[in-house]
Amino acid sequence: MPYEWTTDPDEPQQQMRLWPHQSLPARGFAAFILVTFTMILIPTLPLLGTTLLWGLLPFVLMAVGGMYYALQKNHTARQIEEILTLKDDMAYLIHTTPKGEVKEWDCNRYWTQVLKYEKDGPVPHYVTLRGHGREVEIGAFLSEDERISLFDELQRSLQR
Repeated sequence: MPYEWTTDPDEPQQQMRLWPHQSLPARGFAAFILVTFTMILIPTLPLLGTTLLWGLLPFVLMAVGGMYYALQKNHTARQIEEILTLKDDMAYLIHTTPKGEVKEWDCNRYWTQVLKYEKDGPVPHYVTLRGHGREVEIGAFLSEDERISLFDELQRSLQR
């Protein structure tokens, strides 16, 4: 699960950290780019020593560069983190965007509601927290099953 309770759920103060899946580590990224470059170059081996190779080489490099750019862009888009802190009487949510902007929300824990929109949200089983006149999303980057599980855990935690 790409979220975890960093403190015991039975304690009066709880903290949950959420993050998107990080399925491609740095070594896998390098290996993928190398394999892609190698696989693209295999068909050009018979062209070694010809001027046609120099005509194709810029397109090969553009394809590998495009793949590199797309994967880097995806990696930076996954640099999201949410931290939910539940204290005796307050609930705090800190959302850090990929650009590093920090958005904060807080509410009296007693009045905090956990809502799940089955089909009406931007994603199925969209989970939000409502309180203090605002409604904020939590865990929108999680998979559908993880959002269902998150909803149940949040309800249990806020009822204590």
